[in-house]
Amino acid sequence: MQDDLLIDTDERRALREAVAKLVGAYGRSYFQEVTRSGGRPDDLWADLGRAGYLGVHLPEEHGGGGGGLTDLAIVIEETAAQGCPLFMLVISPAIAGSLLVAHASDEQKRTWLPGVADGTKRIAFAITEPDAGTNTHNITTTAHPDGDGWRIRGQKYWTSGIDDADAVIVVCSGAEAGPDGRHPISMFLVPTDAPGLSFTRIDAALQIPENQFTTFFDDVRVTRDDLIGVEGAGLRQVFAGLNPERVTAAAQANGIARYALRRAARYAAERTVWSTPIGAHQGVAHPLAACFVDVQLARLMTMHAAELTDAGADAGSASTVAKYAAGEAAAKAVDQAIQTHGGNGLSNEYGLADLWFTARMFRTAPVSREMVLNHVAQYNLGLPKSY
Repeated sequence: MQDDLLIDTDERRALREAVAKLVGAYGRSYFQEVTRSGGRPDDLWADLGRAGYLGVHLPEEHGGGGGGLTDLAIVIEETAAQGCPLFMLVISPAIAGSLLVAHASDEQKRTWLPGVADGTKRIAFAITEPDAGTNTHNITTTAHPDGDGWRIRGQKYWTSGIDDADAVIVVCSGAEAGPDGRHPISMFLVPTDAPGLSFTRIDAALQIPENQFTTFFDDVRVTRDDLIGVEGAGLRQVFAGLNPERVTAAAQANGIARYALRRAARYAAERTVWSTPIGAHQGVAHPLAACFVDVQLARLMTMHAAELTDAGADAGSASTVAKYAAGEAAAKAVDQAIQTHGGNGLSNEYGLADLWFTARMFRTAPVSREMVLNHVAQYNLGLPKSY
């Protein structure tokens, strides 16, 4: 299947090919077996780290490759396009790594970024709460002043991969409200073995190696050394991680869609009924072709958002639109790929059925499609605020 419609530089084309070769040596069956057995893709993760791909966007002085978000988006897309959508790539290098580069102290950067870059350290991210949803102002996990530090109390929801992380970035509310009546937001980098921190697995439909958790903070002690950036400025600072999250989530969705369409196109070309390949019928070919168009448009928007970020421009709207487009395209592509396979599409042997919930998730997170449309209506179309 010819899906190389993006105009890449020689360096980016070489990066795509190298990542695809490395991850392709593992392939979809490896990812499925690791997931089914409750294991972790540690071998693949270690190889990605040794090759420099996990830290391709991080500063060279901290063990990274000195590239940008565009390079990381390529790594994540190509990994998913080989049937191995590693969510931890979005969480640790993209969200946590970007936040630390933008706002961490020099000591925090020295301590954590080299490990994030080579894969020997992983950092989770805890922001979502059961009763707050997208409204970060409503979070109730609170950092209570305690001498020269704080004690964190509260809980987070859908914390991905914290069981496999060395630390977690926690977004907390301040104990006292500011002049505007809102509680200021701060971020802390908390080791996952800190006393008072615990987590309970959520029974989720996602067929991925990264488990999801409700995370509890019971008087977890943190100090000034654990504070990321400026106390009370966390709401503004957190977007240094949320925009990269949306771009890289979009890249992962695009990779999943490419994998699904490649499998579907091969099957449609080879599967013969009444002496004719099913792909010769427009009822099969046209839906796949329409999915291909949507995926290519989503890829273009994703790369545009990444390049805006790397240029230091405001990429908020572009990142949000890219995530919406990629989520919609991936859900449709995987669904159509399953339909193309008929009954075989429901067999795990063909590597598609267990991707459905993963692809579908991108319509909900990060940031739901409804909140994306709210954002576009208000900020891009100038319509009255609806929430």
